[in-house]
Amino acid sequence: GEIYGYDLVSTLAFIAGQTKTMQLMTGILPIYSRSPALIAQTAITIDALSQGRFVLGLGSSGPQVIEGWHGVPFRKPIGMTRDVIDICRKVWSGDKVEHQGAAFSLPLAEGEGTGLGKPLKLMCKPYRRDIPIAVASIGPKNVEMTAELGNIWQPIHFLPEKFHDVWGDALHAGKAKRSADLGELEIVAGGTVALGNGPHVAAARKAVRDTTGFYVGGMGARDQNFYNDLFKRYGYEQEAQEIQDLFLSGKRDEAFSKVPDDYVDRASLTGDEGRVRERIEVYKDVGVTYLNIDIPADTENPLEVIEKVKAWAE
Repeated sequence: GEIYGYDLVSTLAFIAGQTKTMQLMTGILPIYSRSPALIAQTAITIDALSQGRFVLGLGSSGPQVIEGWHGVPFRKPIGMTRDVIDICRKVWSGDKVEHQGAAFSLPLAEGEGTGLGKPLKLMCKPYRRDIPIAVASIGPKNVEMTAELGNIWQPIHFLPEKFHDVWGDALHAGKAKRSADLGELEIVAGGTVALGNGPHVAAARKAVRDTTGFYVGGMGARDQNFYNDLFKRYGYEQEAQEIQDLFLSGKRDEAFSKVPDDYVDRASLTGDEGRVRERIEVYKDVGVTYLNIDIPADTENPLEVIEKVKAWAE
């Protein structure tokens, strides 16, 4: 994802020109970082450059990043996501775009500008008018909206064992409002892959632990951290509180050490091949459509590992 590092669009444009079959997806493009119309234009551009291999991955990010880095208010994230999805699809249709949403209006609402705005339509023909939209969401209301409007759901810090307890009701409610034209909701989830029992596996598990601790402890204010809330819903209430307290007091290493081994076991695909194959089956059993894996930089023969995991996931 972008967060506050390299931008995704330039990177994917380069990759699109270097590949022929690989599917490309933003994971994630923050909805507050660009206007909805520009997001739609960006999507058709990458889709054209890749000849129909692009998936638009969207997410709201969080208030610390959006207000601290982009300097715009973090308001109505669910309504904003809904507006972006709706506007993108209207832009891609080729019709004049008019939209009155919870967070965004096109043209700009009367009294908010010069009054000269008028409905416009795309000046070019998209390679595809039905670019798939993936939504990164973990909160119940956001997941419900994703199940209603998205083509793909992309949860972070996904534990398949908690799928039904944590997200079942929200997914059911969203799917009840879902248009049949969208087809079935697909799911992208997975984790870091490290096969065997050597030092590289220990290093991979530490990376998972540290990243999780960073999100649970510091990716949000004390009273507004979506990842901390998710950790609590997983049943790690005490650990979530300890991680946050330590992280916010500057004790990062201690905070990371509080991420339970049990969580790392279930959130990663690490260990001997038999165990990893069993874990992949657990993901498949709850309906994960695409296994999203991270391969550590120090992995020997990474392409061989990818091919193995691909075969196990089929």
